[in-house]
Amino acid sequence: MSWPASLAPMRHRAFRAVWFGSFVSNVGTWMQAAALGYYVANLTHSAAWSAVTAAAEFAPTALLSPIGGALADRMSRRALFLSGTIAQTVLATVTTMLMVVTRPGAPVIAVYALANGCVFALVFPAFSAILPDLVPAAELPSAIGLSSAQWNLGRVIGPVLGAGIYQLLGIAWVLGFNAVSFLAVVVALLLVQIPRPSGDAGPIFAAILQGWRFVRRDPGLRVVLGAFTLTTLCISPFIGLIPAMVVKVFHEGKGSVGALITAQGLGAVVTGFAFGNATRRFGVRFVMLGALVGLPFCVSAYALAPNAEVGCIGLFFTGMLYFAALSSFSTIAQLRSPSDLRGRVLSVNQVVLGVGYTIGLNVQGPLGDRYGLRSVTIGAGFVALAVLFVVWIARRGVTRVLDGAAPPAPALVPARAAH
Repeated sequence: MSWPASLAPMRHRAFRAVWFGSFVSNVGTWMQAAALGYYVANLTHSAAWSAVTAAAEFAPTALLSPIGGALADRMSRRALFLSGTIAQTVLATVTTMLMVVTRPGAPVIAVYALANGCVFALVFPAFSAILPDLVPAAELPSAIGLSSAQWNLGRVIGPVLGAGIYQLLGIAWVLGFNAVSFLAVVVALLLVQIPRPSGDAGPIFAAILQGWRFVRRDPGLRVVLGAFTLTTLCISPFIGLIPAMVVKVFHEGKGSVGALITAQGLGAVVTGFAFGNATRRFGVRFVMLGALVGLPFCVSAYALAPNAEVGCIGLFFTGMLYFAALSSFSTIAQLRSPSDLRGRVLSVNQVVLGVGYTIGLNVQGPLGDRYGLRSVTIGAGFVALAVLFVVWIARRGVTRVLDGAAPPAPALVPARAAH
């Protein structure tokens, strides 16, 4: 069978198994995300509480992702991700039972989000580092695009299912489905064989420093780090503030939360299936820069929408460009890092996401309560645009390093010796 370039990774059985298992789990994840987002926003009528709850799931990445990256480079990545998936199953089950017997407040939901975020931060570098072991290097951009597509197909389907089940049966059923959906990842991981990394088993802290030093030495990774930081601080918070926008600005119900999340997910799915072809035709640098410049305009169009229906159009295009940017960041990091350092290099991106998104949410959330979410969302977008303009004036050509091949990896000092 001849596969189009963007779907070529589906030729490989291991990639298909992980892709479909992750897809089922992500449907459950997005069912829960939409339901809990509306639950907290409707319970508190506070953008600040929506921001705190959303940030709680990402904040642990700032501290724990480096540890997860070091673990991913020294032990079985499959075993590490499998253990984390089982832990998330237990957490989701406990939360479901809690919702059955009582009506937990926003602080309890935030604690669950924090615990879930801790597990995710420890195991996600292992999942990211698995991808290059599932497909040939030439198909890696397409594999990353397809991974983004499946994650966002879950975003499209999950909120719709979650809203319907929430409306008919209650939120506990939504959380219960999410708990069961993790089993699909467990089955997928049991069906594939993934090479064990040959990283040194020395002290964790010394191993983490090796990853950070590699990122600091590579000019292409430094460019990505700066672009990722700007995106997470200024643009990413719109995701966690969707429920608050529905309640406080559009004055609509839980169905609109699902619709807006679905619209963003549809845009991201389009990007996911087209990303491999786009990078082949234009290059990953051009795709990244186009997404960064277009995002402030798209997120502003969403913020200016008079109602959720028009907002869906803005979020569709925002989703397209947002995941084009994130897929570009991930592709560059994957291609420029050697196998033995891959988990640690990718964990740096997670640290940026955890810190930037958490700060951005907890700045934009309270400011949105005070000055209005429309104004704050638009203002943050154009701050990002202004920074890009200043960098373009002051350091023209700084991104051209991304057009070349990655420099050869330096000889790594074993972590024991470094320590």
